[in-house]
Amino acid sequence: MNLVTLSASYLRARPLNTALNVLLLALGIATITLLMLATAQLEERMQRDARDIDLVVGAKGSPMQIILSGIYHLDVPTGNIPLKAAQELSGNRLVAKAMPLAMGDSFNGYRIVGANVDYVAHYGAQLAAGRLWSTPMEAVLGAEVAARSGLGVGASLKGVHGIGGDGDEHADTPYGVVGVLKPSNSVLDRLVLTSVESVWQVHEVHHELKDAEDRKAMEEGREVTVLLVKYASPLAAATLPRFINGQSELQAASPAYETARLFRIAGAGVEVLRGFALVLVLAAGLSVFIALYNALEERRSDLAVLRTLGARPAQLMALMMLEGVLLALAGALLGLALGHALTGVLGNWLAAEQGIVLTGFTWLGEELALLALALLVGILASLLPAWIAYRTDIAKTLSDV
Repeated sequence: MNLVTLSASYLRARPLNTALNVLLLALGIATITLLMLATAQLEERMQRDARDIDLVVGAKGSPMQIILSGIYHLDVPTGNIPLKAAQELSGNRLVAKAMPLAMGDSFNGYRIVGANVDYVAHYGAQLAAGRLWSTPMEAVLGAEVAARSGLGVGASLKGVHGIGGDGDEHADTPYGVVGVLKPSNSVLDRLVLTSVESVWQVHEVHHELKDAEDRKAMEEGREVTVLLVKYASPLAAATLPRFINGQSELQAASPAYETARLFRIAGAGVEVLRGFALVLVLAAGLSVFIALYNALEERRSDLAVLRTLGARPAQLMALMMLEGVLLALAGALLGLALGHALTGVLGNWLAAEQGIVLTGFTWLGEELALLALALLVGILASLLPAWIAYRTDIAKTLSDV
């Protein structure tokens, strides 16, 4: 007697009940899978983008906003800081490295960021074509920007004022594309990079300079948006943020602290969804139990006949447990597939709206635990019906037929 074939036949005989049980379990597993994949990828991406950046210095405002705008380019900057103050901080003995960024314009929704070439080296990005910028008004495209815009080396682009891409176009100050970066799985993929001087030039082109004093005043008033800082020693972590925050025009924000706080805030919502998904899984287990118990009542005579044909009690017990396991396995596999598909859909939407990349084509070791959880639910749901099948009284059952 082939128990797997027989169990599958019984499940096919009740297609609606089987489909509902599988779907209920699949929805719970899919929700947990989506949360796991999204959380793991976001945490990994944020840690990668913030690596070797100990402090972000920006204008006074929300520390979280400084981090989101200065590292991840997901928010509006709190303002600009004087270039002179940024240069003085860069020369501080507690600072090992400082990378200034100048922002304010965008191209097709992608941010134009003024930086030094060491910003590219910081993320280990490599050129796919062309070279890095060396003079003002030269631009290098991130891999995603190049792919979506269709631009390459030799093309030109015009930025628009503002981060959202709906400001006035800087028609008289086009950038010449001199390079395209290879995909680096970092924030650089979705940026247009140029020199800090280029950003100044775009916004200073309409200034009317009457003499050398006007030019000097303009140059002294230049600003950058943020400064990305790496500590020179452990002592800097204790003293530098306090020193910076004591200045009227500067504010320091710690990427490690602010990203941890962000995930704590988001974690409450994630836990609620995860709890809802676990309720779905438990409800699916209860549904499987009810379905198997009802099926057992309808199938008592079949089990008695199987006993008379030579089936052992242990085989009848295994038959009922196999049904629960097959239901759980089908629900788990469907749920995992659905969870990956939903992650891909969410990733496409986030990429278009926020520039956040998620993919469904990645697997986590924790998914094996999800599969084991589903199988455990199936086994527990089938234990009582299986035990009743094991205790089937042949004579009494056949006499009642």
